[in-house]
Amino acid sequence: MIFIDADACPVKDEVYKVAARYGLKTYVVSNSWIRVPVTPAVEQVVVDAGPDIADDWIAERAQPGDVAVTNDIPLADRVLKAGAAALAPNGRIFTLDMIGSALASRSIGEHLRSMGEVTSGPKAFGPQDRSKFLQALDTVVVKAIRGRR
Repeated sequence: MIFIDADACPVKDEVYKVAARYGLKTYVVSNSWIRVPVTPAVEQVVVDAGPDIADDWIAERAQPGDVAVTNDIPLADRVLKAGAAALAPNGRIFTLDMIGSALASRSIGEHLRSMGEVTSGPKAFGPQDRSKFLQALDTVVVKAIRGRR
């Protein structure tokens, strides 16, 4: 299965195509209605608004052999700990080896912003990110499928 943390995810269409190619069920999880392909392989899940509710839904269901697409580092950490794979929309593959430093960097950024420091934020999403994402998603999906056998 593939779980998409769908609020503000720029690569949903790419996920649908890859999931269809491999015959994977895809859950599109968001706080509001999003247009999704009309197919039994794609299921939209609308959760209540609020912090981490979509993340909780995904983390509670992720298991080995699944893939989560998210920009949310704490969610990626939870998914990895459940044995699933986690991938950012820019193609960054989260691993257990690097998630601790990613969480620490996120915490430092939050602390600086809370003190009034202006930070640059993420760079703009571009065509290279989309291409990198497609390559990474294919790699992660193939690995997940092999791991189930």
